[in-house]
Amino acid sequence: MNADIAAVQHLRVMRGGSQAHLLRASDGAYYVTKFQNNPQHVRVLANELIATRLGQRLHLPMPPIRVIEVSEWLVSHSTEMRVRLGNGSVPCSSGRQAASFYSRGDRDEIFFDYLPGNALDKVENLGDFGRVLVLDKWTCNNDGRQAIFTPTSSRTSSQRRYRASFIDQGYCFNAGEWSFPDSPLRGIYANRSVYGGVSGWEDFEPTLSCAEQSDAQQLWTCAAGVPEEWYEGDRTGLERLIEALYRRRLLIRDLIASFRASRDDPFPKWKR
Repeated sequence: MNADIAAVQHLRVMRGGSQAHLLRASDGAYYVTKFQNNPQHVRVLANELIATRLGQRLHLPMPPIRVIEVSEWLVSHSTEMRVRLGNGSVPCSSGRQAASFYSRGDRDEIFFDYLPGNALDKVENLGDFGRVLVLDKWTCNNDGRQAIFTPTSSRTSSQRRYRASFIDQGYCFNAGEWSFPDSPLRGIYANRSVYGGVSGWEDFEPTLSCAEQSDAQQLWTCAAGVPEEWYEGDRTGLERLIEALYRRRLLIRDLIASFRASRDDPFPKWKR
């Protein structure tokens, strides 16, 4: 798979354990870019692409992931394009990296990576937090669910409404391990109140049925064209991953039920 776009400018370092960087690309848009030599694992790039495609197939709001070509020239001429490792740092890797769409480059665009609890009722698609749980349990996301919130109008802050998008799928499949150590409280959004509206299995639809009815070919489509260097050329490992996903699609209800039975009581409206 050749790169979709090329990086033309480094903008800033982003927060987070993967030490992603914000880059402007040849199409004029901005992308949050994870590098092959990030401190988590090279496979988190493959995870981002595969799990995001799965999420989009399940009709979940997720920014697209693209393959971006980063030149050695840009790295060498951008002093902040480095990855911290231990007590030192190394240059970000050149070549094909994973780029998550951030914005069109419009200076007026606003994003929030956190909303206080009293503002969550202004999120227009709050029900999608329950539906993204289908993906996180299916793929064994071992990180907390990450989301960003985009204002849907230019009203004053007291009247503003928001729309949530789900980002950062790097720790799906247990990051670089490509294993599935399931636990009820993994892959959960930090503020449990987002699940307060769930009252039954119907609130996970149509995402849940779409996942359960997925066939092997559809899952392979989500893995098509992943650069080999993102999974260290381990084709056998990739095949095992897709086979595991195919089997696990029938375990999703059990995994959600385990979360439902947890001490958090995340679904208070769901009568036992």
